[in-house]
Amino acid sequence: MEAGPLISIVPLILLVIFGFMILRSTMRIVPQQQSWVVERLGRYSRTLEPGLNILVPFIETVAYRFDLREIPTAVAPQVCISLDNTTLTVDGFLYLQITDAVKAAYGSSSPMQAAMQLAQTSMRSEIGKLHLDQALSSRQLLNSAVAMAVDEAATNWGIKVLRYEIKDITPPQEILRAMELQITAEREKRATIARSEGQRQMQINTSEGQKQQEINLADGRRQAEILRAEGEARAIALVAEATAQAIRSIAASATANGGMEALQMQLAKDYIEKWGNLAKVGTSIVVPADLGNIGAMVATAMSIVRGGSLPPLEPRTASVPSAG
Repeated sequence: MEAGPLISIVPLILLVIFGFMILRSTMRIVPQQQSWVVERLGRYSRTLEPGLNILVPFIETVAYRFDLREIPTAVAPQVCISLDNTTLTVDGFLYLQITDAVKAAYGSSSPMQAAMQLAQTSMRSEIGKLHLDQALSSRQLLNSAVAMAVDEAATNWGIKVLRYEIKDITPPQEILRAMELQITAEREKRATIARSEGQRQMQINTSEGQKQQEINLADGRRQAEILRAEGEARAIALVAEATAQAIRSIAASATANGGMEALQMQLAKDYIEKWGNLAKVGTSIVVPADLGNIGAMVATAMSIVRGGSLPPLEPRTASVPSAG
């Protein structure tokens, strides 16, 4: 009685399990940025797009699954020989993207490995075309050449080469030491040139400063001489103007009443004072013969004032004793 119902449930359970397996093998959910290749009885059937897809149970199977996103792949270090027979160790990164799942599945047994091997071969070929200095300074050129060569061949594998980037270019230690010595010598050369240029410019600046200083001093002396000459000329003009004014005043006073007598008196006074001062110094001078005749001297001076001429003098030499 109890075994009958249990036996009737077993086929139902088996049927559920079988249906679940059929459903699982029939429905496929493809993630975004992936592409699955379906084969029907071992032959390519179609490519599944992202989302829910239905397969024929036991007849269609998913043979290949590809990620369509950009895939960075490290290229192993390799030894390359430059045009001047220098060995270089080069490594880098290859950035790939699968664009055709069918070609990637059936174009090569291992498309990624094939792309990396081709990148290494292309790099050795490009390094062999350049000298050491060119190889070290032409990374962008090498990157473009390798990416172009791999991309051209990888088209049949359904792969797009986005770019290639060199990570390191390492010469031998002997070359590195020689390069360091060369760089040091070049820097010392530039430093020496810079110092000599600095000294040259300093000497030029010093000479220019001295030249400008001399010019300024000469200009200052010239300006001082001009100002001094102008001052002296102005002083002479003022003295002449004052003398002329004094003469005009004397002439105006002489024409007034009693002016001539006052003039005679002043001349006699000045005459006596001047000759009196001669006794204070010891020297020899030439004096008129009638030195003691003050009236005659005054009369002579008055005749000059009136516009007459001087009478002839009989000079004689007189020795005036010193006041000491």
